[in-house]
Amino acid sequence: MTEQIWLSNYPDNIPTSLEYEAIPLQEYLTRASSKTPSKVAIHFMGKDITYKELYESSLKFANYLVSIGIEKGDRVAIMLPNCPQGVIGYFGVLYAGGIVVQTNPLYTEREIEYQMKDSGAKVILSLDILYPRIAKVIKDTHLEHVIITAIKDYLPFPKNLVYPFIQKKQYGFKVTVEHSGSNHLFTEIMRVSTTEPITLNFNIEEDIALLQYTGGTTGYPKGVMLTHKNLIANVQMCSVWMSECIPGEEVIMGVLPFFHVYGMTTVLLLSVMRGDKMVLLPKFDVETTLKTIQKQKTTLFPGAPTLYIGLLNHPDIAKYNLSSIKACMSGSAPLPIEVQDKFEKITGGKLVEGYGLTETSPVTHCNFIWHNERVKGSVGVPWPNTDAAILQVDSTKPLPIGEIGEIAVKGPQVMKGYWNRPEDTEMAMRDGWFLTGDLGYMDDKGYFYVVDRKKDIIIAGGFNIYPREIEEVLYEHEAVQECVALGVPDPYRGETVKAFIVLKEGMKVTEEEFNKYCRENLAAFKVPRIYEFRNELPKTAVGKILRRTLQDEDKERIQKIM
Repeated sequence: MTEQIWLSNYPDNIPTSLEYEAIPLQEYLTRASSKTPSKVAIHFMGKDITYKELYESSLKFANYLVSIGIEKGDRVAIMLPNCPQGVIGYFGVLYAGGIVVQTNPLYTEREIEYQMKDSGAKVILSLDILYPRIAKVIKDTHLEHVIITAIKDYLPFPKNLVYPFIQKKQYGFKVTVEHSGSNHLFTEIMRVSTTEPITLNFNIEEDIALLQYTGGTTGYPKGVMLTHKNLIANVQMCSVWMSECIPGEEVIMGVLPFFHVYGMTTVLLLSVMRGDKMVLLPKFDVETTLKTIQKQKTTLFPGAPTLYIGLLNHPDIAKYNLSSIKACMSGSAPLPIEVQDKFEKITGGKLVEGYGLTETSPVTHCNFIWHNERVKGSVGVPWPNTDAAILQVDSTKPLPIGEIGEIAVKGPQVMKGYWNRPEDTEMAMRDGWFLTGDLGYMDDKGYFYVVDRKKDIIIAGGFNIYPREIEEVLYEHEAVQECVALGVPDPYRGETVKAFIVLKEGMKVTEEEFNKYCRENLAAFKVPRIYEFRNELPKTAVGKILRRTLQDEDKERIQKIM
């Protein structure tokens, strides 16, 4: 359908086409353990874990899952921040033949319940401090077992002794779970389980490795089915794109959360496939991140604009040696040129913008890191084995160079479909092309540009936020007559959530009260930061609320202020 004019820009050391081995994803860990058993696979807050230890721990977890009834194709949820248990659990599920269901640890009870019910997960691996949330909803899900771990379980001495006191002070409570019945302790699993290899047959093109949840036009999260081949293909693409990085010798910063497909692919999977070292942080803290980069001599740092902006705005950034950084790929939101320039000047490394979606494992495009001049405002060119086109909206007709239309992609990283949603899958796929819902254009050299989003998705701080989820919660409030949630510009988060609300006659609710209510029912990153009360909302003749009108009005108001 398209003329792949971007291929002429490829440098000699980046192949335009790749072949993929017919192996399951977890085989990369088996190989790394066999090839470099004593090499550090994970560094976590002072503790090192070798590839041999990671492999054996993953097999222990896999064998335990099998012992409690997990069979090939069963779903196992992982609701953890970045920590060794998350990596062990991920590969353990795959070794057992299961499907990983990545779950955001910031989710509220209602969000956890929805995802567990929709995925049909039988087991969930999570933190002790999150157990109360799970316990409240487990009876309304398919969950049969809860595996509990704690951050302290993989902290070195004496941090492991001090951490419980810090945790109790921070959260105001301590959770104690016993290893009995349907509750299981991760530490006990590591003590009693075996490292016996599990032999299963896999069809890498058909067998699902991961259910990664995203939103859609309905606003309800959908499980994106990513096969072993989808993920293998995208990780291999990522590896060859980093043409000047040496496999087995890089140190990859893992601050992007693994419950986000971008962090999972570019850190967790890339590290293991290449035999590199991943440095994990359970949450993003500017000073901790700077110290870690300096101490661990991080060479690769996949991130989002908010992470780089946060580091650049630290008053003491000049005190830290960040010269070890070779390359950073930015995703999840547009990367400001000034951030790119300043970060490269401070570190001496390269920072480039890429593009992708959950449905594409996730990367489809990226700027070249070391070759060719930087193209300002562009998300780059399609990766090897990836084709892209600009189509007329709501049509499969390709548009000429320079014309704006819907970005469509085709390649081995494109999802198998949406979990139990054949109609949604059919709507998203046309003649083998995945319709991204994003509007953009291609220039005469094959570089792509994203100019707007067809969907109403809000991207704040790298998180995808779907207005319908927020609106559903607001509509459940007794005082709300009508509401709309929109993304508005924010200098740090890229966008932030603003709620327009029409109250029922005679009702009075303050911003503070709405904020408290939303925090009880939504993950923190979804909670509106701005509330605007109106007597009415603009609508079409048939009563449909005009979101675009509200956005335009808000932009005009901001421009007048500035």
